[in-house]
Amino acid sequence: MPAYLVIHAERHGDDTLIEDPALTVEFVDGWVLFKDRDLMRPDRVAVAIPAVQVARIERVDDQQEPAPQKE
Repeated sequence: MPAYLVIHAERHGDDTLIEDPALTVEFVDGWVLFKDRDLMRPDRVAVAIPAVQVARIERVDDQQEPAPQKE
């Protein structure tokens, strides 16, 4: 199951783990968007975080694939 650990830029030690069977992550217009690729609503945003609040994002599940790079 895809799982991402969000390391916050200012809230040290208050990191967020986001996981879902159909989870994807995108960087769009200054936002980090975690989407649940539901067949009924393929572009549904599950979590949105301003990119300036994120130090880094790590994929932490067993199927290690690199997360998209910030543009």
